[in-house]
Amino acid sequence: MAANFELKIMLYSSTAITFLFIFTSLIPSFQAHEVEGMFVFGSSLVDNGNNNYLRNSSARADYIPYGIDFPLGPSGRFSNGRNPIDVLGELLRLPSFIPPFSDPSTVGQRILHGVNYASGGSGILDHTGSITGEVTSMNQQIRNFEKVTLAEMQSHVDLKRKCDHLSKYLFIVGTGGNDYLLNYFTSNNRRTNILNFTHKLIATLSRQLRRLYDLGARKFVLFSIQAMGCIPAVRANLHVSNGSCVEAMNEAALLFNNHLKALVTKSPNSSMPHASMIYINSYKIIRDIIKDPISNGFKETSKACCDLPSNGILCRKGGKACKDRNSHVFFDGLHPTDAVNERIAHIAYASNLKSEAYPTNVKNLVQMYN
Repeated sequence: MAANFELKIMLYSSTAITFLFIFTSLIPSFQAHEVEGMFVFGSSLVDNGNNNYLRNSSARADYIPYGIDFPLGPSGRFSNGRNPIDVLGELLRLPSFIPPFSDPSTVGQRILHGVNYASGGSGILDHTGSITGEVTSMNQQIRNFEKVTLAEMQSHVDLKRKCDHLSKYLFIVGTGGNDYLLNYFTSNNRRTNILNFTHKLIATLSRQLRRLYDLGARKFVLFSIQAMGCIPAVRANLHVSNGSCVEAMNEAALLFNNHLKALVTKSPNSSMPHASMIYINSYKIIRDIIKDPISNGFKETSKACCDLPSNGILCRKGGKACKDRNSHVFFDGLHPTDAVNERIAHIAYASNLKSEAYPTNVKNLVQMYN
């Protein structure tokens, strides 16, 4: 009888341990669903196909070799594979890729987990990127969110019930680089002091973030602009052949990034109660790879992976791509490879280094104010 009692205890204990194992293994899934989705604003570094629907845009990536490593093929992402938003979505265990706003099918249930409004070539200022043809400016992206997506979420009872609390969504902003590359450095803006130009950008961006807050945004992820002086297009244009970066361009990027981080450092709570902002230093992440590629798993830091036409920015249509894409930092003359985008997203999600994710990471951000 004692033996039977001991056997039952062992069976109960085994069952309890099995249940505990199953329960604890599910905890990350519960945590991941504390974020309903992402609303994404910015330029080509986070665009996932919106420019495909702009008739007069030359900033498009809907052709081979773009998407050569992406499950859907060429989708409009300026990468051989994913962009950082795609990887963040995977880490947050969202059920699907965030759909582009311009896709006519981005309606109804498809908007439950967010929408991507980003447009390649666009910037903070309305006229940035006009040299590439039609772009969707940051202001227009916000209007698209307000007038179309938000209106649809509020007009449908089933959507409103699930999407009522925008604090459960991340609002991701990745913009600013084109305001220098396709505006300041390519126009008469250079007559303006770069410090004054940067102050104008930050002041405009601050108003745009405030507008998103007024519409319900509470959790912001602000991506820095990358090391512009290190991209292949800039190096080629200025005939830098020794592998070094154009530091004058990088200084402009750092100037903007320092002011962008200051938006987070000053804490938005005084003017935007219950809002949380984090700053992701993608500049440092890419620069660290360039400075020490081997230990970071890369080899080629200065050349594009794909064939480039004379302008040296976007891949040649139907052109070839290098075979060792995971060892390249840049896929074309401007945009990182899938491997770099994955690195940026993983650091954004989980890094405890304030020099990379300040003052905290995305994983912690999604737990706030729920």
